[in-house]
Amino acid sequence: MFTNVKIAFIGGGNMGGAMVHGMIKQKLVEPDQIIVSDPRPERRAELEARYGIQTTTNNLDAATKGDILVLAVKPQVLDVVLPEVRGGARTCSLVLSIVAGTAIKSISDGLANPSVVRVMPNTPAQIGQGISVWTATNEVPEAQRQQAALLLQALGEEIFVTDEGYLDMATALSGTGPAYIFMFLEAMVDAGVHLGFSRHIAEKLVLQTMRGSVEYAAQSGDHLAMLRNQVTSPGGTSAEAIYQLEKGGLRTVVSRAIWAAYQRSVGLGGGRKVSRLAGRHPDDNDVDNGD
Repeated sequence: MFTNVKIAFIGGGNMGGAMVHGMIKQKLVEPDQIIVSDPRPERRAELEARYGIQTTTNNLDAATKGDILVLAVKPQVLDVVLPEVRGGARTCSLVLSIVAGTAIKSISDGLANPSVVRVMPNTPAQIGQGISVWTATNEVPEAQRQQAALLLQALGEEIFVTDEGYLDMATALSGTGPAYIFMFLEAMVDAGVHLGFSRHIAEKLVLQTMRGSVEYAAQSGDHLAMLRNQVTSPGGTSAEAIYQLEKGGLRTVVSRAIWAAYQRSVGLGGGRKVSRLAGRHPDDNDVDNGD
């Protein structure tokens, strides 16, 4: 699938580095098939030493050498990067963008290349446990779609969607999701310290509880409410704790937070109208009559 294919990365940060790591670990490509352009000398040196790949500071040179171009830069520098790589990117067989909040049209127009895949990964991709939601333009051939899927599988799991609107939803749910999890873990650890545990023990208890619960839920196949009921005895400690969580509006706060993240993602993408795919605002209890 990747024989004699050169993959060029514009940006060698956390997510770009995670892709390089995953591709080499899974032996999708050899190190000499990868070139990474990054302005930071210490990062280039780290990538060269760790993976034996080629690096450069010249974005156009990297794009020109690549059959597949991966855009892995911050959205605020994209206006500078796109004109720099346009001359080399227009001949690439595939452009894969993991630039947050940037619509396919912006990438395609900016690079004069219609063969674009847009991806929303998340931070667990750095240890091969991420999930990426992606979509592609109609101009992306089936062979290149298969290549994109394999590249993303190097980061963990991947889900293809047909409507780009789902990418903003994924940004709010799975892309931003680790931040919600980390905050909840932090709150649990702080509560454990308040009870009297050392922070070290509290962290170990909380992390393993979260890890085990997630794996149990994934393997059981049961509805999450059923799993919760299994550990909630009438009048017991779980029932009392859940009562307080519900009383504090946990579900509503989480729903509002995800909706706010979604709106922000839409705004970063150019402020286009919120898709009907998104349903209703969590505070909107009116009946949707389809008007």
